[in-house]
Amino acid sequence: MTSSARIAVDAMGGDEGLAVMLAGVARARRRFDGMRFLLVGDEAAIREGLKAHPNLTAASEIVHAPETVSADEKPSQAIRRAKTTSMGIAIDLVKQGQAAAAVSSGNTGALMAMSKLALRMLPGIDRPALAARMPTLGANDVVMLDLGANTEVDSRNLVQFAVMGAAYARTVLDLQSPRVALLNIGTEELKGTDIIRDAASKLRAATHLPLAFTGFVEGNALSRGDVDVIVCDGFSGNIALKTVEGTARFVADLLRRAFSSSTRSKIGFLISRPATELLRHHLDPNNHNGAVFLGLNGIIVKSHGSANELGVDTAIGVAAKLVRDDLTRRIGEDLRNFEAKAA
Repeated sequence: MTSSARIAVDAMGGDEGLAVMLAGVARARRRFDGMRFLLVGDEAAIREGLKAHPNLTAASEIVHAPETVSADEKPSQAIRRAKTTSMGIAIDLVKQGQAAAAVSSGNTGALMAMSKLALRMLPGIDRPALAARMPTLGANDVVMLDLGANTEVDSRNLVQFAVMGAAYARTVLDLQSPRVALLNIGTEELKGTDIIRDAASKLRAATHLPLAFTGFVEGNALSRGDVDVIVCDGFSGNIALKTVEGTARFVADLLRRAFSSSTRSKIGFLISRPATELLRHHLDPNNHNGAVFLGLNGIIVKSHGSANELGVDTAIGVAAKLVRDDLTRRIGEDLRNFEAKAA
């Protein structure tokens, strides 16, 4: 990321409030020397909040927004107020070239709708896809998309998602040729719908792209670390994501209950604390925060609404890396190469 590039932050979005957002931005400022920010929201409130973060004040500019998008607001309503809300103004700063990326912890549906309307799609991309990283047992996280932007897709969409997901994985996971798989009900070539099998056929033929298509992956192998990118429709992806998140919370709560059930269990917890702390760190969603709307003509990062300051910092770090590695250019080049070869 160049020293002149700036990231727009929807300071009013998210469930945890302005204080957590500013603390997260300040943490990112300490981690990334030279990073600059456009803090979008209520100017008086942001100015007051910055008093607790003097290091952030010098690296930030406040952009006043008189309104915010509520968590339950319909996308169609949010679009009509895009020019006056912190979310809409942050996106517009990217459109106008005043910011290299925007980060928001606000309403996901509204963020997608406003981003798509303002930034439009990259040439050759039919639909955007929501991509995020999930922890695995392997050497790195796995990128999964789509996680809810498109409930119904065709094989062309799945191929585009695979190309975009691979470009994203090369950036955030520092991989030369990410292993890509399609989520399916089995690993055999005859399994799945016609749409999934057709997409697999096209990806097998795309040997000229910087990705390695490995076939199909089942839901029970999402976190095994056998692949780097998992591609699916938004309906299946959202269910899979929520299932993984719910399972992680279940395991954490079960361990907490087990270790507090008796004096002997509490002693056992003290002995095994290094291992349980490692598990907690690995499952903490704040360490994997920052979903991205791939396919747009600009970088928009969605931070989890309940993210703490670590989570906000992580999401901003994702935005900074995508700007530095020029993700939109990578996606465009890969897609043009795929279509040229296919033609």
